[in-house]
Amino acid sequence: MKIGILSRNSKLYSTRRLIEACRERGHEAQVIDALRCYMNINSDQPSIHSKGQDLSGFDAIIPRIGASVTFYGCAVLRQFEMMGVFPVNESVAITRSRDKLRSLQLLSRKGVGMPITGFASKPDDIGDLLEMVGGAPVVIKLLEGTQGIGVVLAETRKAAESVIEAFLGLKANIMVQEYIKEAGGADIRCFVIGDKVIAAMKRQGAEGEFRSNLHRGGSASLIRITPEERKTAVLAAKVMGLRVAGVDLLRSQRGPLVMEVNSSPGLEGIEQATGKDIAGMIIKYIESTAKPQRTRTSGKG
Repeated sequence: MKIGILSRNSKLYSTRRLIEACRERGHEAQVIDALRCYMNINSDQPSIHSKGQDLSGFDAIIPRIGASVTFYGCAVLRQFEMMGVFPVNESVAITRSRDKLRSLQLLSRKGVGMPITGFASKPDDIGDLLEMVGGAPVVIKLLEGTQGIGVVLAETRKAAESVIEAFLGLKANIMVQEYIKEAGGADIRCFVIGDKVIAAMKRQGAEGEFRSNLHRGGSASLIRITPEERKTAVLAAKVMGLRVAGVDLLRSQRGPLVMEVNSSPGLEGIEQATGKDIAGMIIKYIESTAKPQRTRTSGKG
């Protein structure tokens, strides 16, 4: 099969591993920088070009679209979908999961456990908003933040009011969530492929840090998850419409709570923590799910 990897950097660990996994299983892999692509949108034969080359003949595409290029990256992915190429994750599912507020609303509608979350646009709503989520301490998150950036733990009501006022004064979109103290600064990353959790790791925040992101100095270790946690992670990915996802859970007194569903989960931390060939499992999933599409394309490239 000819498999495209939508990534801006072929040297990134996740991209490198996917290239290796493709080649180990006898497939052709090509890294495609979405921002260097341009498209011919027509009803007869839609096409994508990059550096003068017609990007056709692909059987599957693996989107590794960074949050900062979601709009254009998903437009390119959507064009591949129009050309009949199998996407590991569809563009509509990626945009859905990238909208933190919308994704929580969808999870809520399906009864998926999650921290109590408040959302407001006016400073005069702050008092009631804090009461809604159970009062301080609270976690305040920028809707556009990634990798723990723009996430603040306000330990007192006064601190929460100050932070929220500052964010709203900057016209930033934020949400306020209850702080799950019993999680102890740790979360669980469940890696979902298809309808299975194929790997899970515990991420523990660094000393004095409530955020567990590995980018923020957190550590990763192997963990055994419960049937309820497994079921919650699979359901969360399904609600988003994602075939491959990283679902972040908190262990709470009322069961597993979903913090976020990631459409481009990193491979480095979870492969090192679990010793599993996650990249190879993604390629196996493509082999079992994608149908060769070359009859629909010109075969160039």
